Amino acid sequence: MPSHLPWLEADDPFPAPSLAWGSETPAPGLLAAGANLGMHRLLDAYRLGIFPWFSVGQPILWWSPNPRMVLQMAQFRLHRSLRKTLLKFRSSLGCEIRVDHGFHAVIAACAGKERKGQHGTWIVPEMVAAYEALHAAGHAHSIETWIDGRLAGGLYCIGLGHAVFGESMFTHAPDASKIALAALVCLCKAQGVPLIDCQQNTPHLASLGAREIGRDDFLRHVAGSSALPALRWIFDPVYWNELLPPLASTA
Repeated sequence: MPSHLPWLEADDPFPAPSLAWGSETPAPGLLAAGANLGMHRLLDAYRLGIFPWFSVGQPILWWSPNPRMVLQMAQFRLHRSLRKTLLKFRSSLGCEIRVDHGFHAVIAACAGKERKGQHGTWIVPEMVAAYEALHAAGHAHSIETWIDGRLAGGLYCIGLGHAVFGESMFTHAPDASKIALAALVCLCKAQGVPLIDCQQNTPHLASLGAREIGRDDFLRHVAGSSALPALRWIFDPVYWNELLPPLASTA
């Protein structure tokens, strides 16, 4: 059992991720507390496989779980029902995927989402402000499901080079968040991204093919992928071909 949690002042470096609390502790993966949510601090955190997660009334808490939940592109499970949904979405007028069109609306919807077994949200106002600053600097992105001119669901994530870190998703219409996730998978597959960080293990993510890998393996992935050129954060409809059969030519 750890005797204390390191407290970070503004300029203190992060402890090594290997020092995070273990599975026998009350908070497995907890690494440190304190510091701030400035852009340089957050970018340093993600490059080290660390992320912030805390609630109203708590200090900033920094985490690096072991094992780490990830969704490997090759393991994404396109269930029959989702495949049918995607085929209908792709062929329907008024249905489209947009990237970074309404980031503020997406993160606000994620912050307001009710989650089973939780009171309140970890996407507190200072987190919203910090990630909006990351978005303005080109490091945070939203994948959005639009139906008949309305935002129906979506997710937001961090992108550093070819390293992609999923954060949160929401839906206002059936399967709209799953459609956005499938679109992100297609975007990543089309540009050679091998996996998306999911941070925590949930039954929903596991049902879509996410699984746990060791932290050391995850950190090696982040180190290599984050050093690569940035992705093109657009969604070309041809990307659906990564999961669906190509549309028949109309020529």
